[in-house]
Amino acid sequence: MEHKVDVKSENAEHEASHARRRARSPQRKVFTNEIQADRARSKSPHLRSTSPHPSAPKLLFGGGPLRRATSESQAANAQSAEWRRKLAITIDGAAAIPDLTDSSEDNLHEVIALFNRHLHCTLAQDLSAATARDFYLSLAYTIRDHVMPGWIKTADTYYQADPKRVYYVSLEFYMGRTLTNTMINLGIHGITRRALYQMGLDMEQLEELEVDAGLGNGGLGRLAACFLDSMATQALPAYGYGLRYEYGIFTQRIFQGYQEEVPDDWLSYGNPWEVARPQYIIPIQFYGDVKWLDNGRFRWEGSNVVLALPYDTPVPGFRNNTVNTLRLWSARSSNSFDLSYFNHGDYIKAVIDRNLAENITRVLYPNDNIFEGKELRLKQEYFLCSATLQDIIRRYKNVKSDVFAGTGAVRSSFAPFAEKVAIQLNDTHPSLAIPELMRLLVDHEDIDWDDAWEICVNTFSYTNHTILPEALERWPVSLLENVLPRHLMIIYEINRRHLDHVVTMFPGDLTRRARMSIVEDHGEKSINMAHLSIVGSHAVNGVAQIHTEIIKASTFKDFYELWPEKFQNKTNGITQRRWLLLCNPMLSNLITSKLGDLWVTELNELAKLKPFVNDEEFMKAFMAAKRHNKAKLAAYLKKEHAIEVNVESIFDMQVKRIHEYKRQLLNVLNVITQYNRIKANPYGKFVPRTVFIGGKAAPGYDMAKSIIKLINSVAEVVNNDPDVCGRLKLIFLENYRVSLAEKVIPACDLSEQISTAGTEASGTGNMKFMVNGALTVGTLDGANVEMAREMGRENIFIFGMTVEEVEELRKAGYNPTKYYEDNAELKQCLDQIAGGVFSPDQPDRFKNIVDALLVHGDRFCLLADYESYIKIQDEISQAYLDKETWARKCLLNTAAGGFFSSDRTIEDYAENIWNVHPCHVSLDD
Repeated sequence: MEHKVDVKSENAEHEASHARRRARSPQRKVFTNEIQADRARSKSPHLRSTSPHPSAPKLLFGGGPLRRATSESQAANAQSAEWRRKLAITIDGAAAIPDLTDSSEDNLHEVIALFNRHLHCTLAQDLSAATARDFYLSLAYTIRDHVMPGWIKTADTYYQADPKRVYYVSLEFYMGRTLTNTMINLGIHGITRRALYQMGLDMEQLEELEVDAGLGNGGLGRLAACFLDSMATQALPAYGYGLRYEYGIFTQRIFQGYQEEVPDDWLSYGNPWEVARPQYIIPIQFYGDVKWLDNGRFRWEGSNVVLALPYDTPVPGFRNNTVNTLRLWSARSSNSFDLSYFNHGDYIKAVIDRNLAENITRVLYPNDNIFEGKELRLKQEYFLCSATLQDIIRRYKNVKSDVFAGTGAVRSSFAPFAEKVAIQLNDTHPSLAIPELMRLLVDHEDIDWDDAWEICVNTFSYTNHTILPEALERWPVSLLENVLPRHLMIIYEINRRHLDHVVTMFPGDLTRRARMSIVEDHGEKSINMAHLSIVGSHAVNGVAQIHTEIIKASTFKDFYELWPEKFQNKTNGITQRRWLLLCNPMLSNLITSKLGDLWVTELNELAKLKPFVNDEEFMKAFMAAKRHNKAKLAAYLKKEHAIEVNVESIFDMQVKRIHEYKRQLLNVLNVITQYNRIKANPYGKFVPRTVFIGGKAAPGYDMAKSIIKLINSVAEVVNNDPDVCGRLKLIFLENYRVSLAEKVIPACDLSEQISTAGTEASGTGNMKFMVNGALTVGTLDGANVEMAREMGRENIFIFGMTVEEVEELRKAGYNPTKYYEDNAELKQCLDQIAGGVFSPDQPDRFKNIVDALLVHGDRFCLLADYESYIKIQDEISQAYLDKETWARKCLLNTAAGGFFSSDRTIEDYAENIWNVHPCHVSLDD
């Protein structure tokens, strides 16, 4: 099997796409150097004082008029006069908030006044009693006030224009922190910093108090967050839909080298960014029976009902007035306490009944890439799908029939539904939306099956994020029959019609028919949700070129042969607003000083940095930014964890979920190998290296948790051996999360992207490191292939087998023991692990790890790739000694990062899958 990419045609398409985006994007003035400028002003002896500016308002009660925000567009059939009255209230209220991109003294004082008002009126606090968290919340509410005009006007613009909207449905949104990102996107970071300084407050200290919104496990959830930012920045009429988990991804604590999971109670101090919308609460059904009616229709009855309460979070685009919405659903009991229980003294029973309903959104399921059919997980997925679909239909029906009269009407025909609605399924988690839309159209809207199915297919598109077979969702039929009886009936009917089509297209091929069935009969009878997603969507995409080729040639080969027109590639991307402008201001300011600020919305502009590889002064400044970021991370580690690091060493980083296919274990084997070399030659010359590994293991994933323990055990030995003498250090980064990534990524010299070829769908961490000037060591897997294409193979360290070579090795019969016996350094490493060198108190502690490699087949080919990996690491150490060449490679990595903007990815989705166009928002109308 070959996976080839037509580089010429791809590059031509890149250029054409870039030209289209440049042609239609409005020019936005950007002030990327405002942060540094304000810091400089703050440090000036003429401006610096220990008390607020004498002309500034005192931190006392006062401030501007109260602001009001309304909900999104009015309910159907609203009267014209009432609509106009309410609209006048919202616009007048919004108009009272000043434009803080004008850094005048009046606006500076307005920020202080708003801050002061929230401290007193919102938080009921006095200056003398206020805590640092009170100051953070006052700041957050102040910034939120300045989001509101755009948020209100965006909702009104969409209502007036009635554009086609895109709905991005994801079980995960790993948003991280909101405060700084919002200030930057609104263009008010600088003036806010100055205002806080005049009040004697430190911006960085307040920013650190914000809790990460960890509503995701890793790449999939973070990708969704980047996409929201890009959709808003490109002024696309878009909404995110997810779940408001009370507890996000767990907080990781390392105790005696082991991972311990602590609940992530991220809402304990409240969330200043969200707005509850109880007027849009939606009933969701579970269990019950299906009744066949006389008219041939079906009715789902006798079900338990749980209410879905929406909470909205604004998502501002970059300085373009657009503020889109992320709507997260929270489960609420449909009944008040059953008073009969109180009458009998059974208070606990009354509480339990409510809690059982509300448990649906209690906690985010950790992702271990091994699917397990748990009832609560099924309920979460359906809860999201049903609430979202009902909400989308409500919005679809609420149409402005007469723009000039301002009257609301109900759109009764569903014929143009797919012309107004595009729904993107982020992996198979929301795939129950397909039978749910069919249920709503057929059972509630009385639409014939064939018409409903055409609407359904034209509305949905599906993104696949994994090719690991154990990670593909399959729901037991018995579970679906109990929890969602009507949906199982609909899935059976979809499958019957689908298989009829397969038989028509491939007559007599019964094995193909069995392979393509949505209902699988081998083992426990189950529903293949990936197959359902493909059948029910008009477009299916992978997330990197090689990933897409694999799903076409292998994972979904039969479906590709049936519907080749459905399959597309949409290589993932990252938002440069967070992953360069926000997290690396020193490098951002340097880039802006040479290129201007268009790169913030047009990342292809970075290509213009290439000529500066011959500019000595620029290269010095470029590497000074890197050293500054390394020193900053070192200071953080010393302050927070009492860890000393050598900033002159190579900062070698592998930060991602702990999983066998991501091969953190291969990284550990390299550390042990380098340690053994130092021990064998303690007076030899070695290039100093600090290896950082960070990430969380799913609580039930024993092997991943054993790997974390091994990392910490190896670190304990290596870091405390006097022979090492600072030449090698291994650090496990506890509780890796978005806010920590923003510190780690800018400081990286070497990015480890070492998954077995053919296992990583794309990766986005690799892109973040790349644009921040780190070099990559990696296999030809995921987006690494396209990174090598963009930057040139000479600027990336590629090692290991290709996808084809892995397949050939397995077909020939992979024998990992042979590699163990033939390589003395590898044998020494594994013997040390198995013999208790790193676990003297329990020599067989890591027997399961060694057995996985030598006894159970080494599924992810670590031993086969070991020699190549060690060789490339030796080349990296030598390359680092040539500082000038290393710096050139780093700059060329940054310069080649333009293709990996999520703006480019979203434009591709919008043009080639969603058919959605920008709907620009003006605050002057």
